[in-house]
Amino acid sequence: MTSIGGAGTSGMVDWNLAVATATRLVRPGPDVGRDEARLVVAELRRHAKAAEEHVRAYTRMLPEGTEAHDTPVLVVDRAGWIKANVAGFRELLTPLLGKMQDRRASTPGSTVLGTVGGKVTGVELGMLLSFLASRILGQYETFAPAARDLPGAPEGGRLLLVAPNIVHVERELAVSPHDFRLWVCLHEETHRTQFTAVPWLRDHLQGEIQSFLAATEVDPGTFVERLREAAQTLAGGRPEAEEGDPAPSLVELVQTPEQREILGRLTAVMSLLEGHADYVMDGVGPQVVPSVAEIREKFQARRARGASRLDLALRKLLGLDAKLRQYRDGERFVRAVVDQVGMDGFNRVWTSPNTLPTKSEIAAPADWIARVHRTTDS
Repeated sequence: MTSIGGAGTSGMVDWNLAVATATRLVRPGPDVGRDEARLVVAELRRHAKAAEEHVRAYTRMLPEGTEAHDTPVLVVDRAGWIKANVAGFRELLTPLLGKMQDRRASTPGSTVLGTVGGKVTGVELGMLLSFLASRILGQYETFAPAARDLPGAPEGGRLLLVAPNIVHVERELAVSPHDFRLWVCLHEETHRTQFTAVPWLRDHLQGEIQSFLAATEVDPGTFVERLREAAQTLAGGRPEAEEGDPAPSLVELVQTPEQREILGRLTAVMSLLEGHADYVMDGVGPQVVPSVAEIREKFQARRARGASRLDLALRKLLGLDAKLRQYRDGERFVRAVVDQVGMDGFNRVWTSPNTLPTKSEIAAPADWIARVHRTTDS
């Protein structure tokens, strides 16, 4: 197992134990023979390459004759996804956990945190990751550093395609495996293109997240207690939890007034990125994925209903229900803007952080058009 641990915040979270716990608890993947697995991996790699060409041609984000910054495409299993995401979480959460560790001795939660300890917190984080690891089809991993068995670009960035999850969903939906795999690659390759064609986007997003974490005033005991509740929900320890459970999400726990402003900007950016990926997937899909209409209809129904009441409860606790809204709101924004000013007009969104839509503009695309196009055309 790749070592994730190290000095610094090891007292707050045992990262290696989080990896070990998640890997042990994650559900087994679908029954796939060795030969079939090789074919799936090979096909996903081919589709990723083909999707890159389709997405770049459709989005026109790269001026002709220019090259995007390259990042690797990795086809991984669930354990590989877990390792990559623990590394990413550690990279992003280090400022928050360091701050919480400094406050440990002087906060009301110090006794709880001292009892729980880094190892138990690592176990609870591992439980959450085991839940997510069986659900993610693909992900552009923006921040995690490269590792020996998980290469990445020196400045960060790699595309992960989670093969067993893709196979599981294509079987569950009873759709064409060839078409579904390409369809997934189109969505994920759009995220890769967003970050490779827009050099400032990664640093901007990382800066916003670090500012959000730096402004956190949550006490350590509350943070760990919420993590424990999420883990207990996953384990079935809170059977009364339902979709309408009033418990706040982990994100909602760590909001100061300053953070609410930052979170509004982050929500707008994530809505843009997710909605743009859905829009591109729908735009390219009919040209290259024969059964795209069937796939889209079945996948949307699956996304909307969730797997179970337990799934819905945990999604709310983690704030993942907001992500579903981001797909819908962002896609409507992109579609409305492209309809009004064309793809090249929409692509002004990538000019600088100042041309990104605000949270209110995501809901009112005409306001973004008026602001950005009036400013740049004057």
